[in-house]
Amino acid sequence: MAHAFIGLGSNLGDGQRNLLAAWQRLQEEAGRAVALSPPFLTEPVGMESDQLFTNAVGLLETGLAPQDLLEKMMGIEAELGRDRQKGRDRTVDLDLLYYDDLVSKTSSLTLPHPEIANRRFVLAPLAAVAPLHVHPVLRLTSLDMLQRLVRQTGVTQIFWEKT
Repeated sequence: MAHAFIGLGSNLGDGQRNLLAAWQRLQEEAGRAVALSPPFLTEPVGMESDQLFTNAVGLLETGLAPQDLLEKMMGIEAELGRDRQKGRDRTVDLDLLYYDDLVSKTSSLTLPHPEIANRRFVLAPLAAVAPLHVHPVLRLTSLDMLQRLVRQTGVTQIFWEKT
């Protein structure tokens, strides 16, 4: 079984509900949940939107190969109403951040995710769930990478609402 870190984001509708629905579907379709970070409210990056994102990172134990996991993730996004046009607000956005310590690049998937070290909205929840996890290329922990982005703003930890 492999360990996959998955970034979850939503800025349309009820962000927390959308993330929890996606996390539930991931467990049904792709593996066993090991951990889920607290949610974070974050400002949008690289898109024209005034809608805040709700972001989290989950750790999933999976028997799926990386490409198969990515396909399941994209199917879950579609099922939950994701519009894949670039720059669009989204009900749910799932990113495969790490798959064990695999370093790989294909036309559809780069591992580890190439933007991890540049995105506080990924690193804050990643450091909450796995602060000492080491990036296999940069050889820095999640916490080390987050501390390098200390000047970036727009990321605030919140708490899961009880349902």
